[in-house]
Amino acid sequence: MAEPSCEIATHTASDGYGWHYRHYAPPVNSPRRGRVVYLHGIQSHGGWYQHSCERVARVGFDVYFLDRRGAGLNQPARGDTPSFQRLLDDIVEFLDIHPAGSKGATIVVGISWGGKLAAALPSYRTSLIDGVVLLCPGFFPKLTPRMKRHSRFLRLVKAVFPRYRVSIPLSDPTLFTTTPVWLEFLRQDPLALLKATARFLCASLDLDRYLRRTPESFHLPVLLMLAGQDRIIENAATRQYVEQFATPDREILEYPQAHHTLEFEPQPDQFIEDLIAWLLRHTKSDP
Repeated sequence: MAEPSCEIATHTASDGYGWHYRHYAPPVNSPRRGRVVYLHGIQSHGGWYQHSCERVARVGFDVYFLDRRGAGLNQPARGDTPSFQRLLDDIVEFLDIHPAGSKGATIVVGISWGGKLAAALPSYRTSLIDGVVLLCPGFFPKLTPRMKRHSRFLRLVKAVFPRYRVSIPLSDPTLFTTTPVWLEFLRQDPLALLKATARFLCASLDLDRYLRRTPESFHLPVLLMLAGQDRIIENAATRQYVEQFATPDREILEYPQAHHTLEFEPQPDQFIEDLIAWLLRHTKSDP
């Protein structure tokens, strides 16, 4: 894979944890439209999404891809988090430090498990962002760690061994794509997260509970993008959930032949062009 045309930097959270992010700057002479902030899935990281980030930056956005603490480029406390609130605080603190500009909008793109954080953010901190894009969000997964299915036992394990690590059931690359070059990339990926702690899995359960209240308070523009051949999430339940959002500005697109990671399709430009068109409709340039 080509080297990313981005700057890799570190943000230090209020609890002292330093986590990495990628910044794709727009062309020097292009109008600034704001910032697009990506949140990745439970196993993935910013290195999976270079192509779409470059395309979005090219039309005038500062694109930030945040590697979640304990994932991707971040080696300390691998697969762990104190709570889902801490993950949301990481995003909030980052956005407070990196303003969008006088007229620029802030759009958060939540991918797979990261879609849960993106959907929770507007009610967790109101007036912080201007829209949400959900790419195959993980509200209703088809595959979950066995221990997570038994929540009482999981919470008992967390109480005794909070950093006990559980395998994430996404080791088969064909769950994400059937494109040969990307299958090989996934098989060789040294940064993919393969295990999560009991504490992280409990935080995910707590986030699910928090999201039950989200639809009635979700008033921002939202774009939902689904893959018709998704083997990781339940599309029908996801669509029904997003249709309950209180916002009148809701768009749902489904790509019938696509697999879970739209970025890894043989011809990803269709979904990227649809994403960019939505972003341009929901932002204004700041010359």
